[in-house]
Amino acid sequence: MVTGASSGIGEASARALAEAGFSVVLGARRLRRTEEVAASLPGARALPLDVADPGSVEAFCADVPECRVLVNNAGGALGLDAVEEADEAKWRQMWETNVMGTLRMTRALIPKLEASGDGLVINIGSVSAFERYAGGAGYHAAKAGQQALGDVLRIELLGRPVRVSEIDPGMVETEFSLVRFGGDARRAAAVYEGVEPLRAEDVAECVVFVATRPSHVDVDQLVVRPRDQARVHLVHRRPAP
Repeated sequence: MVTGASSGIGEASARALAEAGFSVVLGARRLRRTEEVAASLPGARALPLDVADPGSVEAFCADVPECRVLVNNAGGALGLDAVEEADEAKWRQMWETNVMGTLRMTRALIPKLEASGDGLVINIGSVSAFERYAGGAGYHAAKAGQQALGDVLRIELLGRPVRVSEIDPGMVETEFSLVRFGGDARRAAAVYEGVEPLRAEDVAECVVFVATRPSHVDVDQLVVRPRDQARVHLVHRRPAP
């Protein structure tokens, strides 16, 4: 199962997993777009899913009889406001998708993951979970919360046939910045000016790598960045031609 699978890392991960031989169930709020992706993949299914809605999560998980791999990809950032100007509604929304969404999906599927005999939870985190920049407090807090959830889950599942992995990308050019800046395409494009960022497919390759390790191998954390990014706030930009 892949959440947030209508575009970006979620879509690319669904495609890569299908190519690797997995039967994939895609979930996202944009059902029509998700159905289009699923239609191009062998044996794939698309179902409506809003990880911020407990009822939606319950219906989604009930509609699939078994699950061996769960990719918690749904999330994202909203705004770039200083703490003293923080919009509490945006903070709540980021927490609901990144943290509570991961909690709801994982909690609902643990019985099926365990029943598979070789379950795996892959949380798509971010370097923002452990590196900081001005204006990012809300997103930092949400991703750090998601990371803590995964760390504790790994401890609590010790001895049971379920692994917990975390993939933390750096700069990836997807709809992430467009959503963060409320559809401001010019502001979103400026984030990647002069930089060769990661592509969604680069992260998807990491997802497949983690999902295809032998059952005794748990990739606890995998950090992946573009060569042009040393830290979340330290980026090499080439001058415009």
